[in-house]
Amino acid sequence: MSAATTPNYHRKGLRVVAVFEAFKGAIVLIVGFGLLSFLGRDAEVFAERLVNRLHLDPEHHYPAIFIQAAADLTNTRLWMIAGFAAVYATVRFFETYGLWHGRRWAEWFAALSGGIYIPIEIYELFRHATWLKAAALVINVIVVAYMVWLLTENRRKRALEEKTLTPTG
Repeated sequence: MSAATTPNYHRKGLRVVAVFEAFKGAIVLIVGFGLLSFLGRDAEVFAERLVNRLHLDPEHHYPAIFIQAAADLTNTRLWMIAGFAAVYATVRFFETYGLWHGRRWAEWFAALSGGIYIPIEIYELFRHATWLKAAALVINVIVVAYMVWLLTENRRKRALEEKTLTPTG
């Protein structure tokens, strides 16, 4: 089913998913390239100041991990993270383009790429449940379920069209 023959309500659903994917890509791109502002600077000092500014105890588990991660940042690692962010965002933007224009490959890609994260999200939710993890899982399940339903519906409609166009003998 091409974008021209996609029903309006399906097109709206695809565009909602497309905007969501573009948002994810943009956030990762902004964060990835924002890290480049630490090139040639002491990221550990920034991390310690941030932890103190947020009135967190630097000796507690998560603030200590954050400070240690900042201490381990090198210019090479910063460029690698920014590069990975750019690749991830590019993939998300291609997916956004395909979904916005109703491309079947993008529907498959959205279903598969979203489905890959579900087992990890379930594991993380059982490991340590938070509202953020639960919301991420629910949103991802909704997107994947919608994409699978849409792919199944399109396949059913194509099979029905072929059946009505094929002369019976």
